[in-house]
Amino acid sequence: MNYRNLATASAVAIASLALAAPASAQVNGIATADRALAVANTQALQTGFEQIATQNQAQLTSLGQLQQQQQTIVRGLDTDGDGQLSEAEQAAVPEATRQQLGTLNQQIRAIEVPIQRARVYVVSQIGQQYAPAVQQVIADRSIQIMLAPDALIYAPETADVTSAITAAMNARATSAQISPPADWQPSQGGVQLYQEIQQLIMYSAMQQQAAAAAQARQGQQPQQQAPAPAQPTGR
Repeated sequence: MNYRNLATASAVAIASLALAAPASAQVNGIATADRALAVANTQALQTGFEQIATQNQAQLTSLGQLQQQQQTIVRGLDTDGDGQLSEAEQAAVPEATRQQLGTLNQQIRAIEVPIQRARVYVVSQIGQQYAPAVQQVIADRSIQIMLAPDALIYAPETADVTSAITAAMNARATSAQISPPADWQPSQGGVQLYQEIQQLIMYSAMQQQAAAAAQARQGQQPQQQAPAPAQPTGR
């Protein structure tokens, strides 16, 4: 998925992430929460990302065209069709093509950087509300121990309080600025949180694409074919 598709589809992808958060409750005073998912599901982040996409619509269109040009050139250089350029294929690239790819890369980066910077700015603002929201949920639910999901080997879904933290963050931050000051520099933590959210968005978008492709394949099946029996929908 190219950056233009990711940016313009992010609101839909983020909205679907809410399905990943089960009902909020703690188990015997122990709870778990996913920081990136909690922040990604906030209304302020979804609105901010939508505003950035709208504000940069022309740039995103140009970005998609540039990326398409880049992909077309690279596919032409992939002589063995394995989807990647080997050392031999890279060595055989004509100098004029190298320069063309270099120019395209510069043009792509010139568009990507300010958009990414704006998105990191939004994430950084909302991320500041995560710790206070966690403390609020801990107090409200008398939680004794809070763990990150990757610290657990197993926990019932009812131990996940991510959605409760999102709700607390929504109450604390209803909006975020999308235009960072000229002298603003993102923190390492803000960049890391942004990258984690991007991974969630990409994974959600891939799931949606796979589901759409599966539906399309089902629609192409002969009508006389008996439908497959329904499968359980348990998590």
